[in-house]
Amino acid sequence: MKAVITSRCHPSLLNRLEKSGYEIIFQPGISYDELLLWMRDAQGLVISTGVRVDRNLLNQSPALQWIGRLGSGLEHVDLEAAEARGIQVFSSPEGNCDAVGEHALALLLNLMNRIQVSSTEVKAGKWLREENRGRELGTLTVGIIGYGNTGSAFAKKLAGFGVQILAYDKYRRSFGSGNVKEVSLQALLQHSDVVSMHVPLNAETMHMADKAFFAQMKKQPWFLNTSRGKVHDTTDLLDALANQQIAGAGLDVLENERLETYTEIETKQLNALLSLPNVLITPHIAGYSHEAFFKMSKVLADKIGLAEAD
Repeated sequence: MKAVITSRCHPSLLNRLEKSGYEIIFQPGISYDELLLWMRDAQGLVISTGVRVDRNLLNQSPALQWIGRLGSGLEHVDLEAAEARGIQVFSSPEGNCDAVGEHALALLLNLMNRIQVSSTEVKAGKWLREENRGRELGTLTVGIIGYGNTGSAFAKKLAGFGVQILAYDKYRRSFGSGNVKEVSLQALLQHSDVVSMHVPLNAETMHMADKAFFAQMKKQPWFLNTSRGKVHDTTDLLDALANQQIAGAGLDVLENERLETYTEIETKQLNALLSLPNVLITPHIAGYSHEAFFKMSKVLADKIGLAEAD
């Protein structure tokens, strides 16, 4: 049996594949055309965000039995075509949800307390206390959109701050308890001091955070997106910042994360975001902690049913 690995992964996953009898084709950063050649006789495929598993690739993978996604989000996989072929598809959001929750909290606390801004000012010889007065999280209401693995993990990280949490999930019901209140999307946008996105990318969530979305916000909240870049519309996000519909933005994701391919418009938009003191951008690292790197591989190996390594 063969398994093609298209992304960096923890060595434990490779060990468990080998223990289960797989020959490993380890090709991080492989191109789509190169992958087609390897998939002719592969039974397993492990991917991350950089590989597109479409109907064409599946049709040219006659021996494929399973696909394993390191992390969360299956927007790169044609799930309908995989199901039609009887190919099992596994993901491992349980492996990095805590990392995403902590990163979202870090972005929020940084923004609320002007950590990066004031630190930069001190380095420049400025000691400005009044201008950098922060807010206490426990006085605020946090809105979480998408209450799956990462959304609920973020809520757990917030629990110790005594915040009121408003949560909306289109596909879940009766999950509210304790300090978490289940509400409509409209109510969440109207009553939250913080709005955090934790949804998968699909046809329904593409540009979910658009002009109409920001227009419903009544309390000028901080906006966080640690899910997928295309969940927010960059043009509308910039307008919301300019119109003070939001207090600031913490983004771990961008619509286009391949900076070397940027058009002139994309470059201008990114520069505009980076020039704002109330915007933080990190390079899609929320779910990529050292611990998550191991846990994603373990969760995936467990779900596939691979033998335990010695």
